[in-house]
Amino acid sequence: MSASLLRRGLELLEAPGQGEAPLGLQPERDGPGAAGAVRRRRAAPQAGRNKATVKGRVVKSAIEEYHKKKPVNHLTANLKYMLKGRFVANKAVTEQVLAQNRGRKSKDQPPKKEEKKKPEGTVFTEEDFRKFEREYFGRP
Repeated sequence: MSASLLRRGLELLEAPGQGEAPLGLQPERDGPGAAGAVRRRRAAPQAGRNKATVKGRVVKSAIEEYHKKKPVNHLTANLKYMLKGRFVANKAVTEQVLAQNRGRKSKDQPPKKEEKKKPEGTVFTEEDFRKFEREYFGRP
């Protein structure tokens, strides 16, 4: 921060009539810096509308913009809506809709369900095994 800005800030905070320096200690205005001060005063921004802005534009708050664009969680409202209705679609209809929305790529296809094989039962009964044992080994 420059010394002149600091002096101006202190002048604003002082009570009127207290911060004035005696005549001998006041800086002279007719020195080489006087021309620079005149130039600065001329270049000071005028109180008026800024020419660089679009006509009629309103400056928006960054906080308001953030709240507008902040993602909103609709989960609770969606769950209430979905659970409100008790109508359940036919399974064949849902499968048909899912099949229509699926792509043709292999990654879009559901995994193939493998059919569970039933354990194969034996053709022979316990009586057949006993009969075979008697014939083969000669036991009664």
